[in-house]
Amino acid sequence: MTGNRYQGVPLALLLILLLAGCSLPVVDHGSDLTGLPESEVRETLIGRSVATLASRNPCDTGVYPLYEPLDAFASRVLLIRAAERTLDVQYYIWQEDTTGLLLLGELLEAADRGVRVRLLLDDNGIGGLDPLLAAMDSHPDIHVRLFNPFTVRSAKWLNFLTDFSRVNRRMHNKSMTADNALTVLGGRNIGDEYFGATPGALFVDLDVLAIGTTVPEVTQQFDRYWASESAYPLEALVEPVGASQRRALRGQIQETARSPEAQRYFQAVTDRPFVGLLLDGELELDWATARLVSDDPAKVLDQVDDSRLMMSDLARDMGPPGQSLELVSPYFVPTDEGVAVFERLEEKGVEVRILTNSAEATDVLVVHSGYARHRKELLNAGVELYEMRAVGAGNGGRGSSGFSLNSSSSLHAKTFAMDGDRVFVGSFNFDPRSAKLNTEMGLILQSPELARQLASVFGPDLTLHAYRVELDDDGDLIWRDGAGDVLTNEPGTNAFDRGMLWLFSLMPIEGLL
Repeated sequence: MTGNRYQGVPLALLLILLLAGCSLPVVDHGSDLTGLPESEVRETLIGRSVATLASRNPCDTGVYPLYEPLDAFASRVLLIRAAERTLDVQYYIWQEDTTGLLLLGELLEAADRGVRVRLLLDDNGIGGLDPLLAAMDSHPDIHVRLFNPFTVRSAKWLNFLTDFSRVNRRMHNKSMTADNALTVLGGRNIGDEYFGATPGALFVDLDVLAIGTTVPEVTQQFDRYWASESAYPLEALVEPVGASQRRALRGQIQETARSPEAQRYFQAVTDRPFVGLLLDGELELDWATARLVSDDPAKVLDQVDDSRLMMSDLARDMGPPGQSLELVSPYFVPTDEGVAVFERLEEKGVEVRILTNSAEATDVLVVHSGYARHRKELLNAGVELYEMRAVGAGNGGRGSSGFSLNSSSSLHAKTFAMDGDRVFVGSFNFDPRSAKLNTEMGLILQSPELARQLASVFGPDLTLHAYRVELDDDGDLIWRDGAGDVLTNEPGTNAFDRGMLWLFSLMPIEGLL
């Protein structure tokens, strides 16, 4: 018998057979690279300045909220430029676009002046960056590790066919820390859409610039992730590059820096001297009791029981609300258990208000279905529901809180406030994925000022940017907008969209959302 021995074997099956032999390399996950010791922090300019400020508030953390996207970009550039000894950088997504390349360039310049850079990235959010990261990693003062990496590099989706239970779990943490003295953490990834560069697609988000007691905790959690079993040195996964590719990286960054798109970002750095004001003691900070909460990196290996999940720490340290709860989440999937919690809160007289994305604004329709199936239950319990409108909807403007609730916004912030005095800012989405699958981190702040600012998002202007979802007299869903119009179908959707939402709602996938 002649012919191809694989004739008749389905292509998908053949791919699975070929991939079955792929495995992660055996590496030493440990590292002698750790955060700058606290005894050496005061040897840096940032450390000395922060120590002077913190001495007036020795038990607290000083925070400066970063609502506006250009503020968030400028703060990161200024933080990198101020670093003298170390930079620890941890992100879920880093895109190869204008802001992504500009920030890589800033890290490269920091390394050129002798700053040791540790760059820890989740491998799911760095599509196409392997050559650039390899060029970065070749610098003697830049060390790159990938978290929970894929074995197949060129077509990462293939890994989901053979190793779904592992690669479905991701590191969602986001922070950047200079000299173990100054950090930026919160909900933003690195990419144009998070800093306002993509036309018509601005994510409303929230980070904080922080000094004080929290920063050593951020460095300690970074060390834990850096040396974890899921963190792999880039060199073990990606082929090293030569001198020509290193020159190409610098050339690409320089070309990007000369582009018109880059100029508004550089102007933002000039116009927003946060770090300079901080070092001079002139930046107005909100001093608050704070605690960092973060998942154990072993969570992605399914080696952490429920009592040790960040969600448990968050519930314990925040405590139950007594009067009010304002929650903002782009991917809100309450589940039956969460609905029951909100029902009990309303029964106790707690006012619950929730802002999430509408179907027309979300970038993940299947996740929206996990929320949509629970809307009637939430509304019947007395919860106020608001859904952010899509790009181009609304009248623009700015919320008094500083949140950019404008006509080109899509919600990406992950935060909530309780009783007008406690606030969480971080990476945690209120969905099963954040609770059970991905690792997360964030700050719990005892801050009446930040709580007030978050609560003001739910003021009268909110309906200019979001639909209020209600039930009519027949118990059917309706959406009210700021113009007084009432819609009876999911806004901005067609019959196909609504059919897909219905179909998704029937699937047993809520635990993956």
